Amino acid sequence: MIPIDVLVGAYARGWFPMAVEDGEIRWYSPDPRGIIPLDLFHVPRRLARVIRSGAFEIHVDRDFEAVIRGCAGAERDRLDPGTWISEEIIESYCALHRAGVAHSVEAWRGDRLAGGLYGVAIGGVFFGESMFHRVADASKVALAALVERLRGRGFRLLDTQWVTEHLEQFGAIEISRRKYLKLLEESVGLDCRL
Repeated sequence: MIPIDVLVGAYARGWFPMAVEDGEIRWYSPDPRGIIPLDLFHVPRRLARVIRSGAFEIHVDRDFEAVIRGCAGAERDRLDPGTWISEEIIESYCALHRAGVAHSVEAWRGDRLAGGLYGVAIGGVFFGESMFHRVADASKVALAALVERLRGRGFRLLDTQWVTEHLEQFGAIEISRRKYLKLLEESVGLDCRL
């Protein structure tokens, strides 16, 4: 297991871990870095209709372990069917969750977890880690709920690590590591609670 203080210290300096082949843990600090500017977050029209319909009930930290395991089991790119979420990563982030630092935002339908996302919250920064869905649009609704919550609680930075086509539809952009580290430094010392 990765110690909690090592994880928190790494995030606060712009690094995050991923498991690679044979479960080895490697640390990353991409350049450029992906973020979603909270003031520029875009909800596509169709998704706005889904949100308004009330199709999902949103919860925070109702079943963190189920969310991280859902992310670990989610289908990935055909060319890279593996997952970077190993048992060691799961164990480490569950410990981080118990310490009040890792959180999940979940979309539920009745008593069924339909999808969600998880990440790490330090100061005014939410470091998004992964998302998954079992029901169409569930993870997107969870992301919109996360952004609304971050805005309402004074967070300044939503880190996505990299920009994907999926995240571009919400306003994700790439910035240089230098600019990212400056934003991180300005935001990580804030007193915000998810």
